[in-house]
Amino acid sequence: MVETINVDRKKNKIKESKTDYIYYAICGIILGILAVIIIYPLYFIIVASISDTDAVLNGEVYLYPVGITLSGYAKLFDEPLIWSGYLNTILYTLFGTLFNIVLTIPAGWALSRDYLPFRKFFMIVFIITMFFGGGLIPYYLVCNALGLVENPLILVIGGGVSVYNVFMCKSYFQTNIPKEVIEASEIDGCGEFRTFFDIVLPLSKSIISVMILFYAVGHWNNYVDALIFITNEKYFPLQLVLKNILVSAESQSQGGGSSETIIEQLRIANQIKYSSIIVSSLPIIIIYPFIEKHFDQGILVGSFK
Repeated sequence: MVETINVDRKKNKIKESKTDYIYYAICGIILGILAVIIIYPLYFIIVASISDTDAVLNGEVYLYPVGITLSGYAKLFDEPLIWSGYLNTILYTLFGTLFNIVLTIPAGWALSRDYLPFRKFFMIVFIITMFFGGGLIPYYLVCNALGLVENPLILVIGGGVSVYNVFMCKSYFQTNIPKEVIEASEIDGCGEFRTFFDIVLPLSKSIISVMILFYAVGHWNNYVDALIFITNEKYFPLQLVLKNILVSAESQSQGGGSSETIIEQLRIANQIKYSSIIVSSLPIIIIYPFIEKHFDQGILVGSFK
């Protein structure tokens, strides 16, 4: 009996032709080239950040570090605002992402329900905001009227909802939450809130993980709001601190003085440039592998055309 099954499997197995192997080889080569194009710039930044500045400026660094040194990181972490900026950014990212998720997930679930009153009206209002904005000056005036200027709270609640993310959640809920499950919960006596918290959220880990990643990266990289609304250095996020350090180093290298002083300042600016990129990007790179398994499913299933 076992031999018969094995024979049937061999008969039913589809044989791949030479053209299939050629196709796979071409796809592999193309993907390999794309991978190198994407990965190499990050690898070069890592190598350049620990290489001798003169070697980097002379174009001697390609695949491996030359004259290994950590002076760029040492100069960067000598700045006292680095540590406060790191702490501020972590707090802004944690609380800001939590605020975004609390608004986005329920909004996506509500818009995915056909029985939501005035659903089409809300959809139109959301869509309009994707194409038209009030502009920077009205936004500043509104924030000023709400007392958010010189208030670190603006870096938490500013841009609380992304309409694109809301529609992504809406699409996910429509295609991945079976109506039979919702109907069964209603038969068992669950109301809207209990259905959402006990049924919908446990089935939505993938899209929630994607939303957390999107919003967290946005908060981590955000420095525009701080640049516009915050002038007190103790509230500066990491990105703004790094920007100010880099701009200061570059301006010193372009200032007056002897040629030796200018060259030395140029070296310092170049070291800080590469090391600051690593310092600002490393936390997100470390976190991503832990949610990558949810990210693939959520971004593909929850996407919309």
